[in-house]
Amino acid sequence: MVIKIGVLELQGGFALHHKILSGMDIKSVPVKNINHLENIDGLIIPGGESSTISLLIKSNEMFKPLVEFSKKNPVMGTCAGLILMSKFCNDQGVRTLGLLDITVSRNAYGRQVYSKTEHVNYTFGNKKTKKIPTTLIRAPKIEQINKDIIILGEIAGSPVAILSGHFLGLTFHPELDGISLFHELLFDHNSDIFYKKINREYAA
Repeated sequence: MVIKIGVLELQGGFALHHKILSGMDIKSVPVKNINHLENIDGLIIPGGESSTISLLIKSNEMFKPLVEFSKKNPVMGTCAGLILMSKFCNDQGVRTLGLLDITVSRNAYGRQVYSKTEHVNYTFGNKKTKKIPTTLIRAPKIEQINKDIIILGEIAGSPVAILSGHFLGLTFHPELDGISLFHELLFDHNSDIFYKKINREYAA
């Protein structure tokens, strides 16, 4: 089965997501307007400036099309992408898509000078735990999670990777460390999540 994944290219670090997908032999295409949402099977919202991306989504009249697209297709958000996928954000200047029933705080870990990489244990659906480098850059913090949220990994008791149906949110940047595991979890056509998404039968 051939799939095609879009990467939102309004602002931010999108290039490395294309590289990760290419390494998985998955075709990826840029998404810059609503027409680019046609004929793709999933979407990545990359890191960057969430306020800027939010404004560009508005100016390109992409808000409603993105919400509609997400109803039937998997979406992954990293850092700023996670903020945009959230239901509530502490910055009212960011209009969120409301895909993940969570509350987030922007730049909760401080300025870029305080960026860091930690090794974190992640537990996936098959109950296998893996320790993975986790790079946080002006990262958001998930302050509250609500219904239907699966926590895949935490730092100091705070979730850094969450899954809800066919939505995956990460406070960090796996693409900076060349880690494809999270992309595989959502977009690999052999993934249980991908197939159950297609059949509309995904259950936590």
